[in-house]
Amino acid sequence: MTLPIIDLILFNEDVRAQESCKWTLGTVREIEATPTALFSYLVDYLRDVSSEYVLFWDKSIPLPHVRVLERIISLPGDVWHAGLKLGTGGKPGLIDFIHPTWMLNRDPDPGIDATSWRISLRACVMRTEVLHQFGGIQENFETLDAAGLELGHRLIQGGVFVRHFPNLVGSSELLDKKISRVSFEDEIRFILSRFGPAWCRWGILRALLSKSLPLRVALKAWSGIGSEHCVPCRVQFKRTASPAVDIDASSRVSVLIPTLDRYEYLRAVLDQLRPQTIEPYEIVIVDQTHITKRITGYYNEFDDLPLKVIYLDQPGQCSSRNAGIRDATGEYLLFLDDDDEIQPTLIEDHLKSLKYYSAAVSSGVAIEDQAGALPYDFTFTRISDVFPTNNSFIKKTVLNSSGLFDLAYDKGQRADRDLGIRIYLSGALMVLNSDISVIHHHAPTGGLREHKARVITYASSRRRLFKRHLPTVSEVYLAKRYYTDVQVREMLWLRVFGTFACHGTPVRKVMKIFVSALLFPHTLYVSVIRCRTADEQLGKYPIIPMLSDI
Repeated sequence: MTLPIIDLILFNEDVRAQESCKWTLGTVREIEATPTALFSYLVDYLRDVSSEYVLFWDKSIPLPHVRVLERIISLPGDVWHAGLKLGTGGKPGLIDFIHPTWMLNRDPDPGIDATSWRISLRACVMRTEVLHQFGGIQENFETLDAAGLELGHRLIQGGVFVRHFPNLVGSSELLDKKISRVSFEDEIRFILSRFGPAWCRWGILRALLSKSLPLRVALKAWSGIGSEHCVPCRVQFKRTASPAVDIDASSRVSVLIPTLDRYEYLRAVLDQLRPQTIEPYEIVIVDQTHITKRITGYYNEFDDLPLKVIYLDQPGQCSSRNAGIRDATGEYLLFLDDDDEIQPTLIEDHLKSLKYYSAAVSSGVAIEDQAGALPYDFTFTRISDVFPTNNSFIKKTVLNSSGLFDLAYDKGQRADRDLGIRIYLSGALMVLNSDISVIHHHAPTGGLREHKARVITYASSRRRLFKRHLPTVSEVYLAKRYYTDVQVREMLWLRVFGTFACHGTPVRKVMKIFVSALLFPHTLYVSVIRCRTADEQLGKYPIIPMLSDI
């Protein structure tokens, strides 16, 4: 393999002690290991750079072997780094008070290739196009470690594929000396840059109340927020136009659709599977409708489709999907809901997405028929932090590492997120492709409503005075499974104090605060009871069937 041009930016703690560096893949520039020095250099560097990649490297760490770079270039992604191996995991700590149970705030094992935004610029390969579009680092940080974390968070939220590659640094006793450290002042700058002043003040307050921050430091940080001019920016990574992707039209795709008392909606989605440009290999229907409501002969009208129908007398969203996976024989699985409306190119689009991005999972977006426009985060292609089971396409072998659906969620919410976290932690690349959409109709009967698991949403709680968006038992269970005690606690406080928020006129907002204050004791009581119930669930679960057991 012939490597492209890779320029080397070498960080030296003492630039006065420069020594020659053997690097034949591109230009070499040795600079001081500070954000100011790197920022200044990149301003000039990006004016006339012609290389496709740049390697940021700490001079005290042995340079990577050419074979390692060849391996990296062959992998999917735009940025590859060894941050977790160099100690960026869990940093900056202040993010746990702002975005505690975000999927990507749970670090994967530092020893595996996986998605991680926690970049260390001491060992990082990056496409220069990324720097052109995002402008490199911010110079107001004290250390490269903090500047790299801010850059990584900005990149992954802007659609750049950022991956951790531990073999980039190999093994060396020198690594222990390069463990990343971030000052509290830099944590403040990070939160200001990524979330803004209001969230920064909330983070400081919570850190103070949780006794993880001395009062003197908190007051100094609070007063200094106004002097920092950091404006959260939203930049979407503009990829070059996707070339034509050849896919195998004979790919065996099993479409999995659980259904519960929604025959009319199911009829629509089955009709839309007929004209697919890539025909499904099989369509596995898991019918959980009560035996007294089942329509005899209903599936006879679809005898032109490759249907497999499984009847379950005991409904459950996890047990039904696991049963469908058990009977599926395709090499790919397409998860749909029975009240989806799909395009004729859905299967083809997902196959192309997997191949083009060299991904293991391709998730699309669901346009809610009552919600209007998509949220901003779902308007562009990015690494996915969700796994929507009404529009996700996956290589079946990925489930060998993650396991199937946890039966703890059989009659509750967040089964899809739980599986998504396990897939992410296994190292698989998950892509959210905003160009692949379905319309989700939210049928008024059937589905999770049969389990009384439909809960008040964030949006409805902000519109209604008496609605509170509190964590369900299954949400608390999930948080306790994957996150630290601090992160779980902060998730709960965010949801509790979120009950005071409301959209609308100033008068309406004041009314919401008044109502929520009256309900506050009950809010705390409900939250405590649900936490206790979640703890009880942790004694019985998880029960996660493995694909190898099927």
